[in-house]
Amino acid sequence: MPPRHAPARSARRGALRGRGGGAGSRALRGARAPIGSGQRRELVRNRLIDSRLTPNAISLTGLTLNVLAAVLVWQEYFFLGGVAFIVGSVCDTLDGRYSRMSGKGSPFGAFLDSTLDRIEEGIVLTAVAAYFATRGEAGAAAAVVVAVLASLMVSYTRARAEALGVECKVGIATRPVRVVIIAIGLLFAKGAGLGDFELLAPAIYVLAALSVFTVAQRVWHVRSELGRDGIQPGGWEPDQ
Repeated sequence: MPPRHAPARSARRGALRGRGGGAGSRALRGARAPIGSGQRRELVRNRLIDSRLTPNAISLTGLTLNVLAAVLVWQEYFFLGGVAFIVGSVCDTLDGRYSRMSGKGSPFGAFLDSTLDRIEEGIVLTAVAAYFATRGEAGAAAAVVVAVLASLMVSYTRARAEALGVECKVGIATRPVRVVIIAIGLLFAKGAGLGDFELLAPAIYVLAALSVFTVAQRVWHVRSELGRDGIQPGGWEPDQ
């Protein structure tokens, strides 16, 4: 004969199983599906667009980091200066991409971005020239001056060419290439901490030579394009 309390125990066990199953079902229903890398990037992208972050803020952050890099180079902390220069240059790359992605760009923002790029490169190279001058390395300091002038002319020739309706992105020493050369020179400067190297002066010589060559490339390119199209530009006002 079965025990008197068996039906009650069975009922309690069934109730417990029912409650456990209900909780498990709710947990399964409430669990989120894993997010893929593409969805994660899209989520981050949407959050950035909805935030108050602006392309101009990224540009100014890049300027601040490059000023810091110049100060560190002046104090001969080359490795730290190189890191600050790299991060600041990355900001210079991201501001344009973020502007296009978010739709927050403006004509003034594009103008500010291009202007700050020239200023940042010039500030860091000025600190490098000061370092060479204090060490009595006149040749290297003069090469920095040539590199600064030529890098400005690389950008100027493109701007003038595009004002004439000629696309002018040719040449070796574009902005990313110049950033890489300067960064290598700073990271592997004497006393930077990455081995017993002295690549700052060689990097400056390479930068100056490639920048001058790039200016010549762009001048030749514009001349060829205008001659091929039969365009005889004239009548514009001289630069002020």
